Amino acid sequence: MLYHLFTYLEAAYDLPGAGLFQYISFRAACSVISSLLISMFFGKFIIRWLQKKQVGEIVRNLGLEGQLQKQGTPTMGGIIILASILIPSLLFNDLTNIYVQTMIIVTVWLGLIGFIDDYIKVFKKNKAGLAGKFKVVGQVGVGIIVGSMLYFSPEVTIKEKMSDHPATYSEVQREGTADWVETKSTKTTIPFVKNNEFDYAWLIDWAGEGARKYTWVVFILMVIIIVTAVSNGANITDGIDGLATGTSAIIGTTLAILAYVSGNYIFADYLNIMFIPESGELVVYIAAFVGACIGFLWYNAFPAQVFMGDTGSLALGGIIATFAIAIRKELLIPILCGIFLIENLSVVIQVSWFKYTRKRFGEGRRVFLMAPLHHHYQKKNLPESKITARFWIVGILLAVVTIVTLKVR
Repeated sequence: MLYHLFTYLEAAYDLPGAGLFQYISFRAACSVISSLLISMFFGKFIIRWLQKKQVGEIVRNLGLEGQLQKQGTPTMGGIIILASILIPSLLFNDLTNIYVQTMIIVTVWLGLIGFIDDYIKVFKKNKAGLAGKFKVVGQVGVGIIVGSMLYFSPEVTIKEKMSDHPATYSEVQREGTADWVETKSTKTTIPFVKNNEFDYAWLIDWAGEGARKYTWVVFILMVIIIVTAVSNGANITDGIDGLATGTSAIIGTTLAILAYVSGNYIFADYLNIMFIPESGELVVYIAAFVGACIGFLWYNAFPAQVFMGDTGSLALGGIIATFAIAIRKELLIPILCGIFLIENLSVVIQVSWFKYTRKRFGEGRRVFLMAPLHHHYQKKNLPESKITARFWIVGILLAVVTIVTLKVR
């Protein structure tokens, strides 16, 4: 809103200083500062309100040290995160931007699903919360919306250097020293490959001529899978104080860098990656995301004064997935979101092995002392704070590797 206001004031009245709002870097700085202030200073009032409403965590006794001490700690703190993301985004983003509109829809949609789940757990005293099938329906629904917006919107395009593209296109724009051609495309980035582009249309080329018109089916299906997987991964990772929040902040910072270079033709030209027009606007949004996560850590770090609940964790994962898809870096998710991936895999491995051995030997056996993986280390009597710090360190290493993939091919 402020972006549109100051854009109008500059155009109509040539207001001194209004031009600053045209710079993504300035608005990103305003966004991260605002989100930090909202989460840190208004967060305490929300926590008090949650305490007053007795919105406390219901803890099952899993035999973990210090676990029962968390009983009654306010949950649904994801409200703080959502507010800290949405308010700065509405203030400093260009709200006509298709990428920003997509991110806001995902934030509200998955935040609402998580809120309903937490509401059932806390106020209806139902530990199971929202039935899993309804969560999946919600995730699939938002995946369809995101996939449709990014595939069918005429504003979602890429630009490629003419030297790397057949000279059969009529519209060529000259920017700086490089010629670029703008086109609709389902290409995305694939790591560690010389020509690091993968086109979803290749997946249906086997069906013969005319099959490419159905690429939208493949693309939307991939979006659904990615959004569902990453949102569930973030949800599973949210098991000890500060783990999901800090990991998300690391991932968000990396995505900000990737969005900035993808949305700037100078860096895109230098790195020889796809230039995605208008995607630079996402830097302002992800700055709010990072600020919200760091600000929430003020209260969520060990020992936690508040938990985000599904209100926050489902939204965080969905935001990360959608953002990566928007900047065409979704195939980097297994590296960048390696913490979420290994947490997910630890549960799959544990359950699968237990069922197999129970059927084969008559008794279930376990690979880990407890799944997800962070509980395995808790069972080994490692302090929560140490587990969280070590997971963050691994997350930082994975973030560095993700950025390095831009040049290592």
